[in-house]
Amino acid sequence: MPAFPSTAPELDPDLERERDHLARSRRQLARMRTRAAALDSTAAGDWVSQQVLESAIYRRMKALEDDPAVPLFFGRLDFGAAHPDAGGESLYIGRRHVTDEVGDPMVIDWRARISRAFYRASRAEPMGVDRRRRFGFQHGRLTAFEDERLSEDSADEPGAVGYSALLEAEIERPRVGPMRDIVATIQPEQDLIVRSELEQSVCVQGAPGTGKTAVGLHRAAYLLYAHRDRLSRQGVLVVGPNTSFLRYIGDVLPALGEIDAQQTTIEQLVAQTLTKVGVRQGVRGYDTPQVATLKGDVRMARVLERALWSHLTPPSEALVVPRGARRWRVAGYQAEEIVTALRSRGVRYGAARSMLSQRLAHVILVKMELAGESPDDRVQDAVARSRPVKQYVDQLWPAVHPAKLVLRLLGDPAFLSAAADGILSTQEQTLLLRGKPPKGIGSARWSAADAVLVDEADSLIDRTTSLGHVVADEAQDLSAMMLRAVGRRCSTGSATVLGDLAQATTPWGSRSWDEALKHLGKADAHVEELTLGFRVPGEVIEYAARLLETTAPQLAPPTSLRRARGELVVTRATDPLTEVVAHVETGLAKVGSVGLIVPDVLVDPVTETLSATGVGFAVLGEVTPDKEGTDVGGAEYAAALDVVPASLAKGLEFDHVLLLEPARIVAAEADRLTGLRRLYVCLTRAVTSLAVLHSEDLPAELGDPGGSGR
Repeated sequence: MPAFPSTAPELDPDLERERDHLARSRRQLARMRTRAAALDSTAAGDWVSQQVLESAIYRRMKALEDDPAVPLFFGRLDFGAAHPDAGGESLYIGRRHVTDEVGDPMVIDWRARISRAFYRASRAEPMGVDRRRRFGFQHGRLTAFEDERLSEDSADEPGAVGYSALLEAEIERPRVGPMRDIVATIQPEQDLIVRSELEQSVCVQGAPGTGKTAVGLHRAAYLLYAHRDRLSRQGVLVVGPNTSFLRYIGDVLPALGEIDAQQTTIEQLVAQTLTKVGVRQGVRGYDTPQVATLKGDVRMARVLERALWSHLTPPSEALVVPRGARRWRVAGYQAEEIVTALRSRGVRYGAARSMLSQRLAHVILVKMELAGESPDDRVQDAVARSRPVKQYVDQLWPAVHPAKLVLRLLGDPAFLSAAADGILSTQEQTLLLRGKPPKGIGSARWSAADAVLVDEADSLIDRTTSLGHVVADEAQDLSAMMLRAVGRRCSTGSATVLGDLAQATTPWGSRSWDEALKHLGKADAHVEELTLGFRVPGEVIEYAARLLETTAPQLAPPTSLRRARGELVVTRATDPLTEVVAHVETGLAKVGSVGLIVPDVLVDPVTETLSATGVGFAVLGEVTPDKEGTDVGGAEYAAALDVVPASLAKGLEFDHVLLLEPARIVAAEADRLTGLRRLYVCLTRAVTSLAVLHSEDLPAELGDPGGSGR
């Protein structure tokens, strides 16, 4: 059956039955939430158990929240009689599992095994499905449905064609505010990635509009569902490029009932390490692109390792431990043999240092036994903790503070030269050195690249705790050292790596996924390339793809699957700052979100112009601190118009985009190649229409806009 026509849909009895099922499902969800709220945490046996139970109740309540504007289900599967698990049944597929009073399913979670058929079933492989029904909603109200017949005996029935008007309408529906989930529109190739096994790390090379970010977030939601016990203990982390991006995607996982996953940026991640080692001020400094690129080079890992282990000192005398009336002695050569053995094991610096005291104490324990005494493990521990042993260990294997190590490395020419000899050139060493070394770690102005080095040093001393799964978005912009920092957080877990090499806009970013995955510690990850776009209109993506011949010739050019070509207008203006208001008002008159993407240097002039004319807007990335001074964001994604600095456009999308002065976006970067990649990012943020306004000549790589009305 085709999608319901807009005329008199109320007359169809099938539609009324589906609405009735939706109403009953909402009532059952409310019942489930009421039952969860009635659970008594005071029944726990002790305070700790009570806290655990209260946390579990809170998570359950959050998972059962109902938003009337969001449909509980978006599809239905009618299975044939021969299906082994659901023969002859009709199952509704939705965002969470809903049951009636006796436990029968009203709605099946989209992540359940049986729900796979909704995304993957086809005429060639029906997976036991006779009919797939999709629903259309407006403001939470069920307004239409359409059927697709998949069984062999229904080839001549209506609805047998694979095209879905409702699916296309949902994909192209105007979006206002932060990113939302795509559970109703996941495509078969996306579903294969989403349902990948937990043990398998996956890298998604995705062109603009292919849904790679959504795929990564939905994979996290799926893994939390399929491996709840394991991942609730080990943790799931999402790493994004900036805080504005995190606020943009922040509602996706909670909308799917998942609140356990943590979200952070790479800067925030390594800043936590600074706090851990006693640097309370956090990241306050900045590096030039050249210095930041060098600090992000993987060779810095070898320099740090060499600098750390250079603290080992050969014993100059024997260890003597008085105990009772006797003095026990460990010869210098014996101590050196122990140090050499520990060093060769590849144990981390801090762990090996702790082991050294025990090894020395064990040698003394053996001497005691040979002398006729009967010492036990308590004696060995007492010897290991004794002052002579501690002082001896401090001489041979001194404690090292990770931040002080990095500070010394960047401020002591002789120390850096010894650690970097044969690894970094003399010019590179000079570039790393600070002009005037700070007095201590508290007064130093640590940059983000410095914090990454401290994180590396900290991991060389003590093992970084590994999570169960990490999602790294826009990973093409991470340096080798940043990738190592992310990889340490999933060293015993798995990762989902998302990005687009064509959108690499940092001078330190990776140029191939093989290289990036090696630094991440996931060289065996499966690489999947998505080139079919669902969100960016064909005319817009084709225009932006002109840049790929220069910026990423190794990648397959993206294509759009949308039937609507979209709208592209390129206009030369005498004074864009005065003409931008009229173009903004044109965009605001349309349905959907509007983003005004401008070169960073033009943010202030543009906002002044908009303010003078009374146009309401929010500036993306503006800091709004709370009482504790934490950035909680501004009014971004809530205003009708978002002014977006070009440097923050990555990963975002707007129904209508007005792009100002492309040439200045290119010129703002350290080199032309990076600038063209930045422009490619900005050109591909539009979902419905793109208007380019410029007074300066367009980059030659874009060629002649061509066509009428441009």
